[in-house]
Amino acid sequence: MKNNQGGFTLVEIAIVLVIIGLLLGGVLKGQELINSAKVKNMIGDFRTASALVYGYQDRFKSFPGDQTQAQLDAAFGVGIASACTPAAAGLCTNNNGRVDGDWNAQAATSETFVFWQHVRLANLATGATNLGDVNYLPRNADGGRLGVESGVDGGGNALPFIAGMRGAFYVCSDGVLGRYVRQIDTTMDDGNTAGGSVQAVPMGSARGAAAVATAAIVDGQQYIVCASL
Repeated sequence: MKNNQGGFTLVEIAIVLVIIGLLLGGVLKGQELINSAKVKNMIGDFRTASALVYGYQDRFKSFPGDQTQAQLDAAFGVGIASACTPAAAGLCTNNNGRVDGDWNAQAATSETFVFWQHVRLANLATGATNLGDVNYLPRNADGGRLGVESGVDGGGNALPFIAGMRGAFYVCSDGVLGRYVRQIDTTMDDGNTAGGSVQAVPMGSARGAAAVATAAIVDGQQYIVCASL
């Protein structure tokens, strides 16, 4: 009896391989576009911060977060905005020309925390204005924290979050992957993550940590990136 064996022809196999290649190429290109969009979004966060700080100052003659309750009541109406409280050096000193506190502060005891309510009430930024709202704290495109500060320690002494940085204000963002860090620095500054106006430190670093050199940045590791304004 004649034994007939079935199978794929070379043409059929070639067609399948081409289709698989096209699918893989589409997936990789799609991921590249997503990554590019995230980087652009993060860069937008850094660049917008300057408009928030100085736009608010131009309108109210004071920095967001740095006003007294009486000044806020006059600007937005009684009981609408909240001033930081209680008074504390390096965290909450009204009308001292700074935004006191850590950029990633978690409570209204720091000017950096109420900063976001003030710029949103002034229609300079979008987002929740209720300090207790689960979505109140701003996030970057990867879900990391975003914040602005004047760069002082708990005693009110000048100490940028990343050692050696210079500026009147700093905007910092955490949870940023290394592959994004290099792109952000190259686009906004000089490509050197250990110098210039954009620098980075490993996630979890304490205030005053030294910046990491570009060559030491690891693609899959998370970092805190700060830019001076």
